This record gives sequence, structure tokens and C-alpha cells, in this order.
Amino acid sequence: MNQFQKTLIAASVTAVALGSSAATAELSANIGATSNYIWRGVTQSDDGTAVSGGVDYGLESGVYAGTWVSTVDFGGEGDNNEYEQDLYLGYAGEAGDFGYDFGLNRYMYPLADDADFTELYLSGSFANFSAGLAYTVSSDVDDEPGTAESFIDGDLYYYAAADFALPEDFGLSVTMGQYTFEDDDVDGAALDYSHYQIALSKSAGEMGDFALALDKNDLDGTTNGKDNDDPRVSVSWAKTF
Repeated sequence: MNQFQKTLIAASVTAVALGSSAATAELSANIGATSNYIWRGVTQSDDGTAVSGGVDYGLESGVYAGTWVSTVDFGGEGDNNEYEQDLYLGYAGEAGDFGYDFGLNRYMYPLADDADFTELYLSGSFANFSAGLAYTVSSDVDDEPGTAESFIDGDLYYYAAADFALPEDFGLSVTMGQYTFEDDDVDGAALDYSHYQIALSKSAGEMGDFALALDKNDLDGTTNGKDNDDPRVSVSWAKTF
């Protein structure tokens, strides 16, 4: 998961709580809400609201583990897509001014059939800039020969971002990402896409953090009667405690 821009609804997923020593490892929790759960430029809540929460456990060594849960809505019939649960294990550290983070993340949809998948992620940061990638190493999605499926073994996502501190505890971030799918162009399917995000955030101390984000992708077609490439504006809030 790491810095893969779920906006502030998932900001706490990457906040590793490091204790003063391995013997005093720290446990933290987070909650969040958003007007539109956007992940890698695509809505995960059918352009509706979502709420989330998670727990993180970190050691001074840089090793961390956690879980994060959010409501989702993929617009299908019935109630089999009600929530997402992520489990992750990773290691974060610094080498001089260079920060790094890598690990495994398991995306699970307990009320959906054969939708879970696992990614290996890696990211680095220097000054105001960061970049990373995530590679799908296993998936429960059934990839039948001659059919095009997303979130299967071999899918690759990568991104680059820049973050800038502004006065009055505001921040500005710009992100560009690319998703390349193993089954792109299978039977003529166009799955690959790029996306862009610009977000303005504000730290409000004990009240948490707020963000106003604009997301855009270049996907063709429609989903549930809505154009996939329409710009999406979202307002999000998250708090770690």
C-alpha cells in the first residue's frame, strides 16, 4: 500500500508508529472518512462516501505491521462488495537523506468471491520527491485463457509524487501514476491507464488532518453509467491516535 495515494482516507496506513526501543514498541490506531474513496485514480465507493479505520504496530528497528479496513461500493447488484480489509508487513528506514519503505500488502474483500490479491511494494523519498511501485505477486482472481482480468499476477503500478509545505500548516501534493496490467490487450481489452492527482491538505492538530483532492484518469468507457475519466473532487479527513 505505502504511498499509493488513497488520499487522506488511507494516510494513516503508511504512518508507522516507532517506539523508543524494541521493548517499547508502539501500537497506534487511525480512523478516516471521505466523500469519495479514490485509489490509484479510480473510485472504490461508486463516487459515494466511505469510512475507514486501522491499527498499526511498529518497532524501532523499522519493522511494522498493520491492518486497515474501509467500506467500498463497486456498484454491483446485491451486497457482496461491502468492505475491503488490508493486511501489511514491511520495513521502513533512512539512509542519510534518502527514505525507503518496502513490504507486502494483502488486499482482501471478504464478502466478494475470488477478489483478493497480494502486492510487493517498494518506495523511496528524497527531499520533496517520492516514487514507488507495487507488483502483484499472487491473486485469487480467476484468469481464464483468452479473457482480460485486472488484479492478477504480473500487474504493475508505479508512481511519482512531489510534496510541498505551505504556510499555516497547509500542504500541496502532486502525484502521477501508471497502472500496467498483465492482461492488457487480451481480446482487445484496454486495461492500462494513467492517473493524476493534486491535493491540498491541512493539519488541524488534535482534530486530525483534512484534504481536498482532484483526481483524473484516462480510462475509456463508463462504469455504472458514469464516465470513467471524469475528474473527481473529494474531501477527506483522517486522525491517528
